[in-house]
Amino acid sequence: MLPGAPSGLPPDFSRLFPQKPRISPLKLYIMRHGPAEDEAPSGQDFDRALTASGRERVRNVARELLRCSQAPLIILSSPLVRALQTAEIVAQHAEVARPLQVRREMAPGGRARDLVYELARSQAASVMVVGHEPDVSSLAAGLLPAGFDRPFEKAMVVAIEADEGKVFAQSFVLEPRGLVWS
Repeated sequence: MLPGAPSGLPPDFSRLFPQKPRISPLKLYIMRHGPAEDEAPSGQDFDRALTASGRERVRNVARELLRCSQAPLIILSSPLVRALQTAEIVAQHAEVARPLQVRREMAPGGRARDLVYELARSQAASVMVVGHEPDVSSLAAGLLPAGFDRPFEKAMVVAIEADEGKVFAQSFVLEPRGLVWS
């Protein structure tokens, strides 16, 4: 009989009750990349870089996370330039000690939700993922029981916590304009 199957059922029914993945406590920071140029000199979307004001907005968000003891321990980023630049700025200004990791799952259309479940099973404690719209909104909405139905601004951070009971709950939203917490 498989773990998670009700006792007393014949063994052939056990496949109907698969064990849910074990989720360890996790604080997940979902961040959308900062404001970027409209078009890269190469003409490739992949190469679009942050603007000067975008870099400043991301720096301010990173400093605010550090000031409020909300800096992540690990940062995983989309491979696109604007997301990588965002992650690098956060790592520097929020004093993240571990090296930045580039993950394809955070690229547009990637499998970010699978990555989050992988992180939760791996006992990662505090992780920031940096990605793109509409994927970051979809990720937050897919993890939170009540969904997430507000605009996900550039450089916004949504913190979500998972407890050992496999329940995801919104911890806070840090609005990048004015550094407003909600």
